[in-house]
Amino acid sequence: MHPDLRDTAGLGTLLWLIGYLASMALFFSPLSYSLGWIILVVFTPFTVWVTWWWFHPKGRLPLQYYAEVGAAWTLIAVVLDYLFIVLLFRATYYAPDVFLYYVLMFLIPVGVGWYLGRGSVPAG
Repeated sequence: MHPDLRDTAGLGTLLWLIGYLASMALFFSPLSYSLGWIILVVFTPFTVWVTWWWFHPKGRLPLQYYAEVGAAWTLIAVVLDYLFIVLLFRATYYAPDVFLYYVLMFLIPVGVGWYLGRGSVPAG
């Protein structure tokens, strides 16, 4: 698989799938009324860590690359949420936590990319 495709579609889909499976598990718990906020609070630091772990060995990449990764992750989240939550479960899904999640799916790779690129020479 091409590295750009792994960074965007591969990792973006994997992160979405982890959150989706966790939300399905929480759906059947007494905490289901606030599962979106629980997932957001638990998985935001996890996503930041995974993103840093994934991109750190690659060296400094242009910030535009991270913005493209973030845009791809956001698109993946929106499309897969629509297909596997809204359509599949006929759910009224879009609440403030969901919109915050979409914003974070863009900002996390951009923030990690900015952090990794501070004060070093660009790769390539």
